[in-house]
Amino acid sequence: MTYFDALETRSADVRADDLAAALPAQIARAQALAGYAETLAQVDSAQITTREALATLPVLRKSDLGRAQALAAPFGGFTTKPATGFSHVFQSPGPIYEPSSTDPDWWRMGRFLHAVGIEAGDIVHNCFGYHLTPAGMIFESGARAVGATVLPAGTGQTELQVMAARDIGTTAYAGTPDYLKVILEKADEMGVTLGITRAVVGGGALFPSLREWYAARGITCLQCYATADLGNIAYESPAAEGLIVDEGVIVEIVTPGTGDPVPEGEVGEVIVTTLNPDYPLIRFATGDLSAVLTGQSPCGRSNMRIKGWMGRADQTTKIKGMFVRPEQVAQLVAHHAEVTRARVIATRENEQDVMTVQIESAAPDADAYAQSVAQLLKLKGKIEVVAPDSLPKDGLVIEDQRTYD
Repeated sequence: MTYFDALETRSADVRADDLAAALPAQIARAQALAGYAETLAQVDSAQITTREALATLPVLRKSDLGRAQALAAPFGGFTTKPATGFSHVFQSPGPIYEPSSTDPDWWRMGRFLHAVGIEAGDIVHNCFGYHLTPAGMIFESGARAVGATVLPAGTGQTELQVMAARDIGTTAYAGTPDYLKVILEKADEMGVTLGITRAVVGGGALFPSLREWYAARGITCLQCYATADLGNIAYESPAAEGLIVDEGVIVEIVTPGTGDPVPEGEVGEVIVTTLNPDYPLIRFATGDLSAVLTGQSPCGRSNMRIKGWMGRADQTTKIKGMFVRPEQVAQLVAHHAEVTRARVIATRENEQDVMTVQIESAAPDADAYAQSVAQLLKLKGKIEVVAPDSLPKDGLVIEDQRTYD
């Protein structure tokens, strides 16, 4: 087996040493930017040499980016170069603006394409969009990194896509998991045989049944986890056991609404720090849920693995006309030293909303928490004290059990 580079198989000690060198430099780089003037000004960057030290820094959320960009367009003071210093500027819903560069493998997607076996001599049928949003460019940069040629196909005009794939001889596909099936079924309808044998997908769930459908046609299909802000975060290898974290980012799994890491294997929000010197996002909250997958991948890549996308961390829920947010639940836990965890459950009784707050505590008196629940959640509700370590470790701090059928 060959690897994209030596970083993929580093020992834990070497990876920790490399992190101790890279983190302080990236924190210092961020401190020089207007976007971090308030949050990182008092931080001693030389002391941020470990994941544990990184976890003491504040979390940066997409809403923070949006507010900063509204005041200082287009990047809000979070890039080390002006807009004219980048090759492209993209826009995602919000709107949120992202920079891009044609520097080699700037989005770090080459590692993923290499893992699926795409290389020089392949032609990638790239069905990700190139207009405003960066997905098309992200995967194109990965193809360039492994020496492959690209057909910038986008979506739509499926018959023309089939003809182009046949005439040009595309051998690999990049796009959402389901669109390749649309192309292949159209090719069947037209009596055309295509030469696509590998697929790299993202932007949606790759369901096992669809993966099996591709495998039955001789196509190896692997998925990645990437965002417009961060580029590639994690990717599948042929071992297909979880997603291996990319070597250019640091991933933490934290309790939703906080920056506090959860125990290994527990579900929480994905927080990412990128080592990209042009766009140093520090503890950027993706809003997605996942969990660390213990152990090392059988493929030999040694970095942390995560279980993949497991839902959204932003569980903000309206109860009795008031929004209850994960941050408020976190404040409730922090307010009482003996409380280890809390969970808000929204239900309906007699056509009215009911809020139940389950609190893990060794102190059995539910009434002791009534005042802080009302004060911090802005609502009164039922309080149930449960034994420590008894609430589900599924990443949910607000559970909406109401049905609207």
